[in-house]
Amino acid sequence: MQPQVSALPNGVAQDAQAAWGAVFALALAAFALVASEFMPVSLLSPIASDLRISEGQAGQAIGVSGAFALVTSLCVARLAGRLDRKVLLLGVTLMMIVSGTIAAFAPNYAVFMAGRACIGVAIGGFWSMSAATAMRLVPDHLVPRALAIVNGGNALATVVAAPAGSFLGALVGWRGAFFAIVPVAALAFAWKFVSLPALPAASDATSGSVFALLKRPAVAYGMAGVSLFFMGQFALFTYLRPFLETVTHVSATTLTGMLLAIGIAGFIGTTCIGAVLDNHLYRTLAVILLVMAVLAGALVAFGGSTPIVAMLLAVWGLVATAAPVGWWTWLARTLPDDAEAGGGLIVAVVQLALGLGATLGGVLFDAWGFRATFGLAALLLVIAAALARKAARA
Repeated sequence: MQPQVSALPNGVAQDAQAAWGAVFALALAAFALVASEFMPVSLLSPIASDLRISEGQAGQAIGVSGAFALVTSLCVARLAGRLDRKVLLLGVTLMMIVSGTIAAFAPNYAVFMAGRACIGVAIGGFWSMSAATAMRLVPDHLVPRALAIVNGGNALATVVAAPAGSFLGALVGWRGAFFAIVPVAALAFAWKFVSLPALPAASDATSGSVFALLKRPAVAYGMAGVSLFFMGQFALFTYLRPFLETVTHVSATTLTGMLLAIGIAGFIGTTCIGAVLDNHLYRTLAVILLVMAVLAGALVAFGGSTPIVAMLLAVWGLVATAAPVGWWTWLARTLPDDAEAGGGLIVAVVQLALGLGATLGGVLFDAWGFRATFGLAALLLVIAAALARKAARA
């Protein structure tokens, strides 16, 4: 029986019984979404060959989804207006199904990219609503745990998406690999349909601009911290493979094992972090960011040692994948009455930061090597830690 969850103006569940079924349904949707988003990573060559395009063009499938996610995240709350948020979440899950189907049966590059644009819309819509929805499904003190569960679907997808895509691509072709996400998304749709209560729009859902939130000092400092965290993380992580191949000199098998260890550690960290966020949010964020900065420096110092690098990367996965749960918890606490607008803003900030981090890291990597790139990552992460502390005092 579906629990009855009442929503006050701030959208926080007041029933002692949390709607955990709905939370896990969101986690499954997050898994399908992230798996869909990064499916092209391990399938670029067969996609390019079949559609008669370059691998660079095939790689733009990720870029176009990011661009549509950014635009959608900034507009979704205003465009959705008074629409029940349950209907909206079901809509973005349906968009996942449409995306996978279009991509799997695309006769040419243009249609394939249209399918990837659909997944971008789903990404922007879902993540903009995720924190606000979690706040309405569980009582206040359980929000960090709910956010950890939802982001656990994200973390699990990062573990299995690339190897599963590669395996399925070899077994049933790249089109079959893309279509394999469709039944998972369909299951998430059915589970959300059954488990989610009605989620009417908040009274102020269409008022104001998401950018007006930046006038609040705590929000401005926090969003700056989010931006620098993701910039630093992806300035390093994007160029991890060439670092491991040219500096650590790992074999293909060892490389796969290290990447898998990062993903497994990340899943563990995401699962466990909710327990400490309730009472130590800002301290936990600052410590995680400083640990990541130290790890970036240690990779530079010990890059030639395979055992040490493997250990450092496992710790990196443990803390780096868990950190977004902390930032979503920060959002829920800082903007309890504007969680939808704040969710849209944070998704847009993250999408921009990912691109900037990867671009700046690449420029430094090409010009001065991995030391410059990893040094930039460490600097950005230290500044992000300082901004997290600043947000706590604002």
